Amino acid sequence: MDKFTTHTGLVAPLDRPNVDTDAIIPKQFMKSISRTGFGPHAFDEWRYLDHGEPGIDNSTRVINRDFVLNQERYMGASILLTRRNFGCGSSREHAPWALQQFGFRALIGESFADIFFNNCFKNGLLVIALSQMQVNELFESTHAIPGFQVTIDLQTQAVKASSGQTYQFEIDVFRKHCLLNGYDEIALTLRYAELIRQYEKKRLENQPWLARSL
Repeated sequence: MDKFTTHTGLVAPLDRPNVDTDAIIPKQFMKSISRTGFGPHAFDEWRYLDHGEPGIDNSTRVINRDFVLNQERYMGASILLTRRNFGCGSSREHAPWALQQFGFRALIGESFADIFFNNCFKNGLLVIALSQMQVNELFESTHAIPGFQVTIDLQTQAVKASSGQTYQFEIDVFRKHCLLNGYDEIALTLRYAELIRQYEKKRLENQPWLARSL
């Protein structure tokens, strides 16, 4: 997965609590066996006024112009600002895939559902929990300042707003290490590929009958 060191991006405010994973990526779009193609259907039932199905041409659909991610001032946003308990509901890993493929590199909010939180980090999507007061300040700035951006510095664990505020955030040491280096679970395992090969070779030398079952 891509490394995350620093990122500066436009902020889009999704001012709703308890956004569940079915809202993030509706169930009808989860039939694909590929990990790609979910971005166009992120928040599908909120972004469009008609019902979407797999294979539909989104350019022909009726856009909900009141939904925040369809508003011109937030086009191209790469940081999503949320409220409490974001990502609740089912444990579908498709939710962080859809958010990433839509263009988001980080989420900032009051709190996140546990399984969703873990899935985000496994896929290189940085999730930052701040206090309610800090999130309120960011919402106020996002609404008041067109083109409002923040810079996220993972090394120093800081969110620096274009309006001047700086917010420190906590992150697990191991998760931070993985994001900074671009390690997913497969990449972490492959770092020890040579040791694994050596172990398997020695095991077959000591227990040669195992080779007959391979």
